[in-house]
Amino acid sequence: MKKTLLTIATMAVMTGGMAQKQTSGIRLENLDRSVSPQENFYQYACGGWMQSHPLDAEHSRYGAFDFLAEENQKQLKSIIDEVSSKKNAPGSVADKIATLYNIGMDSVRLQQQGAEPLKPYLEEIAALDSRAAIKAEILRLHKRGNYVLFGVFGEADKDNAKMCIAWAYQTGLGLGDRDYYLTDEGNNVAIREGYIKLMTKEFALAGYDKMASMPADQLARLVMVFETRLAKAQNTKLENRDPFGTFNRYTVDRAQKEHPHIDWTAYFNAMGIIKGMETFNIAQPKYFAEVDKVLATESIETLKAYFAWHEINGAASYLSDDFVNANFDFYGRLLSGREVNRPRWKRVTSTVDGAMGEAMGQLYVERYFPAAAKKRMKTLVGNLQVALGQRIKNATWMDAQTKKNAQEKLSAILVKIGYPDKWRDYSGLQIKNDSYYANIVRSNEFDVAYNLSKINKPVDRNEWGMTPQTVNAYYNPTTNEICFPAAILQPPFFDMNADEAANYGAIGVVIGHEMTHGFDDQGRNYDKDGNLNDWWTAADAENFKQNAKVLVESFGAVKVLDDPETYANGELTLGENIADNGGLHISYLAMQNALKKKQVNKKKMDGFTPEQRFFLAYAAVWASNIRPQAILQLTQMDVHSLGKNRVNVALPHITEFIDAFGVKPGDKMYLAPEKRALLW
Repeated sequence: MKKTLLTIATMAVMTGGMAQKQTSGIRLENLDRSVSPQENFYQYACGGWMQSHPLDAEHSRYGAFDFLAEENQKQLKSIIDEVSSKKNAPGSVADKIATLYNIGMDSVRLQQQGAEPLKPYLEEIAALDSRAAIKAEILRLHKRGNYVLFGVFGEADKDNAKMCIAWAYQTGLGLGDRDYYLTDEGNNVAIREGYIKLMTKEFALAGYDKMASMPADQLARLVMVFETRLAKAQNTKLENRDPFGTFNRYTVDRAQKEHPHIDWTAYFNAMGIIKGMETFNIAQPKYFAEVDKVLATESIETLKAYFAWHEINGAASYLSDDFVNANFDFYGRLLSGREVNRPRWKRVTSTVDGAMGEAMGQLYVERYFPAAAKKRMKTLVGNLQVALGQRIKNATWMDAQTKKNAQEKLSAILVKIGYPDKWRDYSGLQIKNDSYYANIVRSNEFDVAYNLSKINKPVDRNEWGMTPQTVNAYYNPTTNEICFPAAILQPPFFDMNADEAANYGAIGVVIGHEMTHGFDDQGRNYDKDGNLNDWWTAADAENFKQNAKVLVESFGAVKVLDDPETYANGELTLGENIADNGGLHISYLAMQNALKKKQVNKKKMDGFTPEQRFFLAYAAVWASNIRPQAILQLTQMDVHSLGKNRVNVALPHITEFIDAFGVKPGDKMYLAPEKRALLW
């Protein structure tokens, strides 16, 4: 599973040398000098920005990285406008982009069509009359990318990461996570009530209540009870973070005997992936045991209602406004606190980008990505690799053999910058001028077939897990790669005219963050070739766990909301917190190396030393305003800590920060040396 910087994240490219018109890289207007940096560094470094960038009705959270994402959408829209203005050859990529965008923007047509594009699929479900028909419907839904009950995907074999095998995962919850169904934390009770109201409304809008001859509210409650049954059997988020616990090799024969009602042989044959298959992975065995019971014992009417709901819910965003608005009222307003939906052009631009990501990416790179950026980024990544190597060498808690293995893994990291060398072929994707949703279905079918085609074949290490226009970055443990797409290698997170200290604090930490994911609590279990392999001595593994425990306790003690009283989840966010801790240490050392080479201005700039500029730039990356609903949602679901905690909780563990700002015992930002986590 790829590790990203954030749900939405940002970075920017750094110059290879000193800028011509050098600035400090710190925007003084973004500071809040009424607050002491020793008491609340986040407010000190970001308070001015937060005041000048209040939340608008469209966002539940808006930060420095969201600004870049918004600018990126405008760039994609300009590409679509240019493509649409030309006469394109029928069936060409340009024609597909223009056709899909125009049909999504045709609000009059969408209102006229109403639920009609969805009707054939619901009629198909309403006609199911046997358990054999139920199984056949699961196949049809899965081929359309609607993963009811479970999903099957092509991913690396963790014992032989060079090969791709089938992975079976738990899926099928409309609320996304089991905790929404099973706990009363936060506003989960209200969310469950709102979910039932949403289902009731959309069952009626789609007309499925009439097809099923059952009141819409009764259908909704059937689905709620059924999904709660599934939720009880699913792994927790923490259980799913265990790479050993989620890798369970099965032969098809064994799986067939244990789950006869799933009928794996028939499933794999129908999905076209049985040829050459010897084994596959069932990530959550206890859940699949329950799915097998469900298919044997649950009423056909309940399963039909469940299938119909997931068909409706998956289609709602691409139908008439009554569906879109009902969907937004729940998922946007109640879950995250947003007040208004995104404008139609943004939603449709995102759809086009999702359907033809690399085709859009190729056009994006041609227009917006400077060739020099890729070269400069390679140099910077190399500097960070050197610094991480130094820190591994000097680590006092690791023995020689573990250090040797760590250095080998570091040296083997594959670095991807900007865009892929080979672009994906979209000639097989059909985009027609019939309905918006029909095109979404065909796009999903195209993507499902593409993913399944990888199974039982060698892993393509040159394939990218993100498109060039994605505002994010990732580390993939099975390919041991770090990837920095073109869209994040730009301002405002890198300033070509800024002193290098600020760039090391921003982009440098981000690069170090992704590298550290190869050595976090999950990534450390993979060797240099991407295989799940324990290469640690017992003593070093225990040292790692004890140091990591310090971060768990530190972040878990933070109250993120008073009403309802809510604390951060230090265990869920451990991997990302380790990556931040490592990224800060690694990039700071890289900056010190650069200082020795006179690549960083040693003098104060705008009143700040290079060390202070480093930490101010780091904090600025996480500047954001956020709604209480979004805090609840992210704390329950997200493996990343909130932006404020990535500053105020992370930095006291960094001795260099304590020294840079003269933080003393008694200051709120002070943490005693013996309480500081020290890993990478």
